[in-house]
Amino acid sequence: MSFSKQKNIIRWILIVASFFIVSLILWNTYSFFQKFKDEERTKMQVWASAQRTLSTASGNTEMQLPLEIIASNTSNPMILVNIEGNIFTSNFGDDENVNDSIFIQRKIRQFSGVNTPIEIMHDGEVLATLYYGNSSLLNKLKYYPLALLLIIILFSGVVYFFYRASTVMEQNKLWAGMAKETAHQIGTPLSSLLGWAEILKTEKVDQAIVEEIEKDIDRLQVIADRFSKIGSATILEKMDVIEQTRDAYDYLKTRSSKLVQFNFTAPEKPIYADLNAQLFSWTIENLVVNGIDAMKGKGTLSVDVSSGGGFAKIRVTDTGKGIPWNNHQIIFEPGFTTKKRGWGLGLSLVKRIVEDYHKGKVKVHSSSRKGTTMQISLKVVT
Repeated sequence: MSFSKQKNIIRWILIVASFFIVSLILWNTYSFFQKFKDEERTKMQVWASAQRTLSTASGNTEMQLPLEIIASNTSNPMILVNIEGNIFTSNFGDDENVNDSIFIQRKIRQFSGVNTPIEIMHDGEVLATLYYGNSSLLNKLKYYPLALLLIIILFSGVVYFFYRASTVMEQNKLWAGMAKETAHQIGTPLSSLLGWAEILKTEKVDQAIVEEIEKDIDRLQVIADRFSKIGSATILEKMDVIEQTRDAYDYLKTRSSKLVQFNFTAPEKPIYADLNAQLFSWTIENLVVNGIDAMKGKGTLSVDVSSGGGFAKIRVTDTGKGIPWNNHQIIFEPGFTTKKRGWGLGLSLVKRIVEDYHKGKVKVHSSSRKGTTMQISLKVVT
C-alpha cells in the first residue's frame, strides 16, 4: 500500500472517530437532559401530593413533612389553580406581572406546552391543577445540545476545509512537478534548435528568417524558464516596468491578427518596481491574449502604463463583449473559463503571479458589451 493511500485511510479514520465522539457526547447530553426532566416531574408530583395532603388534612394529620416538601421547591416556577379558580404562584422571582391575569394565562399556556399539568385529586375529584415550568438549570441545559450541534457543524467545516486544503496542496505539488518536468523535457529539443539556428547562419538563408527563428527559440527558452520557476522561490530585481511591459507587448503584437489594432502608451521616464522578468512577461502576455480572445481576433487592444500614489499601474483594455459584474471575482478562480476549449488557468496564474509573487494587486473593470480593463498595481521602488 502506498504512503498516500495510508495517509488517506488514517485521515478518514480520524474524521470518523471524531464524528463518533462528538455524536456520543451529544447523545449522552440529550439522555441526561431527559433524565433530569423526569426527575423534576417526579419532584413536582411529590409537591402536588404534599399539597393534596394539606388541602385534605384533618386535625390528626401530621403537617410537618408536607410543609417541608412544599417549602423545598425553590427552583421550578409554578402556577396552582384550585377548584374555586384561585391562583397561587411561586418561584417567579421579583416579576411584577404575577398579578396580571393576562400574564398568568400566557404562562399557563407556556407551561402546558413544556410539561403536562398535574391534577391534584382526592376521592376522584380534582381539587386543583398544577402548571409548572422548567428550572433555570434545565432551561440552560436544553440549549447545550444546540451548542454541541453548532460545534459539530463548525468542526465539520474545519475538517472539510482542512481536507480540501490538503488536497489542493497535493495537487499543487503535482502541477509544480509536472511544470518542472516539462521545462526539463523542453531543454533537449531546444538545445538542438539552437544548433540548427547556428548552421542556418552559415548557409545562404535570409538573415531576417534566421532572426525570427532565433526570437522563437528565445521565446521557448523563456517558457521553459517560467515553468521551471513554478513552485520555487521567486527572485525579484529592480526593473523598468515600461520596458518589461513593452517587450511582452511587442512580441505578441507582431504575431497577432492584423485585424487587431494595438495601442501602447507610457511616460518617457522609467518606472521601477521589483519584478521577475519571466513571470511578469507571462502575466502581460496572458492579459493581452485574453483581450484578443474576448474580441474574437478583431478590435482595439490598448496597454497603458502609468504611476501614481506610489504604485505602477498597467492597464490592458479590450473592446470585447465584457464580463458581467457577478463574474468579476470568480474569473480568477482556477478552472473558470468561458471558452469551449479553455482550461481556466490564465487569469488564476495572473492573480497568483501578481499578488503572491510580486505582492501587488490585480483588478477588473468591466461590464457587458462595454469591453474589459484589467489593471495590475505594483509598488514603485526608487
